[in-house]
Amino acid sequence: MRKLLFIAVLIPILAGVGWWYFRERSLPDYGPAYREYAYVTNGKSNTVSVIDLRTFELAKTIPVGSEPTGVAANSKKNEIYVVNTGSSNVSVIDAETNAIVATIGVHGRPYFIDVAADGKRAYVANSGSSNVSVIDLEKRLVIGNVRVGAAPGLARISPDGSTVVVSNRADNTVSLIDARLLRVRATLPVCQQPEDIAILPDSSKAFVSCSGSSQVASIALRSDAAKGGEKKDDRVLALLDVGRTPVSLTLKPDGGEMIVCNLDSDSISIIETGNDEVGSSLEIGQHPSHGAVTLDNSRLYVTNFGSNNIAIYDIDMGRRLPTLTVGSRPDGLALTPDQNYLLVLDTESGDVTVIQKRTPRKLEPTEYSLLTLIPVGMQPNAIVIKAFMMTKTAK
Repeated sequence: MRKLLFIAVLIPILAGVGWWYFRERSLPDYGPAYREYAYVTNGKSNTVSVIDLRTFELAKTIPVGSEPTGVAANSKKNEIYVVNTGSSNVSVIDAETNAIVATIGVHGRPYFIDVAADGKRAYVANSGSSNVSVIDLEKRLVIGNVRVGAAPGLARISPDGSTVVVSNRADNTVSLIDARLLRVRATLPVCQQPEDIAILPDSSKAFVSCSGSSQVASIALRSDAAKGGEKKDDRVLALLDVGRTPVSLTLKPDGGEMIVCNLDSDSISIIETGNDEVGSSLEIGQHPSHGAVTLDNSRLYVTNFGSNNIAIYDIDMGRRLPTLTVGSRPDGLALTPDQNYLLVLDTESGDVTVIQKRTPRKLEPTEYSLLTLIPVGMQPNAIVIKAFMMTKTAK
């Protein structure tokens, strides 16, 4: 975790912004039962901030466990899951009431949680106890703890629900768990300090960033002949050289390319996932930490942790657009479902910057504008957005 300096940083976000920006956001006519919230974990406040994305206002602050870090949404039910590193448990939030409805104990020092596409299970890597907790989300209990390598940082489930990929930071390996049998089927040596994980949409391949060796490992995931085609075993395909300290991986929605944020070389690398080649690398800003790609695969947004701004890259044109200043130490980010708003977590200044994308006009030629700043808690470090229809009586 990055140490906060707690230096107040004032930015002129609201300068020149007209009153028309503060009206209620225009959304499709889904009716009064529609909700759209952003959930932000505040690591030093032991809370989750709930932002109403219809109005861009703080709707609620929810006390959770100690040192909340990772957060995930269930795509099949209106629930949010918060990992509390300090108290080694998971808080379950009912998105309709924005209240805690359960607390599930896991093992030592968890940081992230991943939810299966069918919404039935979640997976938590426990870095302090070298195992992965498997949670039944219907029963809200742990149904297994699978032993893996040393200090696992992240456990990610493949889109087809068959494989859990685990990055073991302390022994430079990746564990592959059979999600049906709940046992490790392979442990693969990779590169130094494996951390982030990305899995292709067809579940054929996983990529793991290795911050200690400036590489990304490409891993073929086992496929059975019963699914059609040739049977293949788990294996490391390649170790790809990227920039220094690759900390995060961002797949384009079509899966054809992946963006690597290289924190200590101030650059991003673009990997062609089909042939495992580093297609290009370019300077993007000081200490880039996370990226987000629009659903149409046309734009990339990158938080520059060291320069307090957002880099925008036009993927179609292959060029950078002007950067946008945000709060202090930006890290996590998320796009709203309509792709018109970008939310950026400012970890040091304790707020969320909202950036609006709009169609340029004659009097307003800029495509992006800084819309508003929403104070949250201390050290906001993860965000997830949940859009849904209420199933209970709307208040």
